Amino acid sequence: MDEKEKSQFRWKFYGLAVQLDIIILLVAMSIPVFLIIHSPYTVPLVIVMLATALVLSLDFLRKYRATRAWLDDTAEKENEIKQEIVS
Repeated sequence: MDEKEKSQFRWKFYGLAVQLDIIILLVAMSIPVFLIIHSPYTVPLVIVMLATALVLSLDFLRKYRATRAWLDDTAEKENEIKQEIVS
């Protein structure tokens, strides 16, 4: 993997890691909010938090699959180049 591809992978990985952290935080915070805060806005707030986490999860899965396919493709190209050099 050359420097350009490493840099691309690094930024894709960082983006996915931050997005996953946000999803985990939204789900984890919805439980204490529901149990501790007693107001008429609690249930709608928890629903919004969980819906946002769901939407982000679907986007995360799409981006993860695309990044995984890109990484597999890059690895295959690298293997082909190595085999050409050896041959």
